[in-house]
Amino acid sequence: MRELERRVRADGLLVEGRDVVVLCSGGRDSTCLLDLAVAIAGRDAVTALHVNYGLRTAADQDEHHCRLTARELGIELGVHRPAAPAPQTGNVQAWARAERYAAADRMARARNGDVAAGHTATDQVETILYRLASSPSRRALLGMRTREGRLVRPLLGFTRAQTAAHCRARGLAWREDETNASGAYARNRIRHALVPALEQAHPAAQANVLALAEILAGEAEVLDALVESVLDGRDEVALSVLRAQPEPLQRLIVQRLADTAAGEPAAGVARRAADVAALPDTGIASVDLPHRVRATANRGIVRLTRTPPLRT
Repeated sequence: MRELERRVRADGLLVEGRDVVVLCSGGRDSTCLLDLAVAIAGRDAVTALHVNYGLRTAADQDEHHCRLTARELGIELGVHRPAAPAPQTGNVQAWARAERYAAADRMARARNGDVAAGHTATDQVETILYRLASSPSRRALLGMRTREGRLVRPLLGFTRAQTAAHCRARGLAWREDETNASGAYARNRIRHALVPALEQAHPAAQANVLALAEILAGEAEVLDALVESVLDGRDEVALSVLRAQPEPLQRLIVQRLADTAAGEPAAGVARRAADVAALPDTGIASVDLPHRVRATANRGIVRLTRTPPLRT
């Protein structure tokens, strides 16, 4: 059995007979993942999804390549073409990511299956370095998880070099996205400038970043247990209880409540934990926090909710 396949199979993120929608851009990582999904889950359980954003001159060629790859592997390919155009201003990559995952989630829910993305250890390093620069949060250093709900990342333990070697050994062609060489995107600047500079400083730089993320992930489980011991399954906390905790734990408690209220990671709320703890014990008072979250204290009990929309 091929080593890459053996290790992915052992991780249990891809399971024989379990339906999975594989995000397929046509690049080396997604091509490798698609091949592994077919080998492990089986042809009948695998569907590929390609999103044609229509933003690049080679977009239709990428779609055609994905159709050929799916045909070669004997699986169905779904193609999503976003109806709404990309924003003229703002984060085009965030828009594309939202379109991609929304389309994949719809397909996976219809099959009661998972969504598999081809993120690698190389992507993990770049993600952690980007978050380190852009977000003053300990959680930013944890990187991507192997499973988040329906989303699985079976290749997170492997590098781009390994996925390319797998494709070559299997005789699978892939497409190169010319925008990966552009300096217009922060991720590309990290890939082409920051990572090489770190490797010049220490040859094991990437391995050390990944090792740190693994250590912090283990410690995060301990911290999560501490938070849970205070909240005990509740979505509110007494101000007296909150104030009795060490400041680092106060931040974690407020962040947990904010994430629950927002239904997603509410970045930046933890830094306002002191404002939440300072709410009065009597009457009703509130403070608006980042990520459209509001903390309201009602007779000494604080609860976090979504900030109501402004009335027009």
